[in-house]
Amino acid sequence: MKIILVLILAYLIGSIPSGVWIGQLFYHKDIRQYGSHNTGTTNAFRVLGRPAGIIVLIMDMFKGTLAAALPLFFGLPQHWLILLAGVVAVFGHTHSIFIHFQGGKAVATSVGMVLVYNPAFFGIAWLCFMSTLLLSSMVSVASTVSMVLLDIISLFFHDWLLTATALLITVVIFYRHKDNFKRIKDGTENMVPFGLGYYLRKKKQKKD
Repeated sequence: MKIILVLILAYLIGSIPSGVWIGQLFYHKDIRQYGSHNTGTTNAFRVLGRPAGIIVLIMDMFKGTLAAALPLFFGLPQHWLILLAGVVAVFGHTHSIFIHFQGGKAVATSVGMVLVYNPAFFGIAWLCFMSTLLLSSMVSVASTVSMVLLDIISLFFHDWLLTATALLITVVIFYRHKDNFKRIKDGTENMVPFGLGYYLRKKKQKKD
């Protein structure tokens, strides 16, 4: 019964649509109607601005952390349960019961989950993400490339549960970014206003 309760709570926590609720409560905007129409952190930054985007990022990460910690709160310290609760929260984030089973792209919630399971891997995940973001200036590229790198890096931890979970989340994240891949191919993908990719695009636009 404890395990079932943990998984239900993990799904409900993951389902909290941070970007949608923050936008509606404080900005009177539904971010699903603007920008990329996504409910996640990147679109929150784009539509609502930096302060709201930071809050949504923290909330989405914390959803994964809190959900993954639920087994510990209920006296269930098994590592596989920590990962399972985290994965269920990620599913809740991408298919939220509160917004007709729509959702975000799973990146922030996935990272938050790892903080509970393996803090060292969490640090590496952030390093991979920020490095690729500074090079590409695209959150979509940073998210997907980082996951591939983390799949490889996870092998050095000799933890098959971690590797299997990383691979599963990679599949989810790649699927959720399918529209981004089309825009990248067309050269129309949105960029953050910093990094090498942004500098090169601006330089090219000046020449044109």
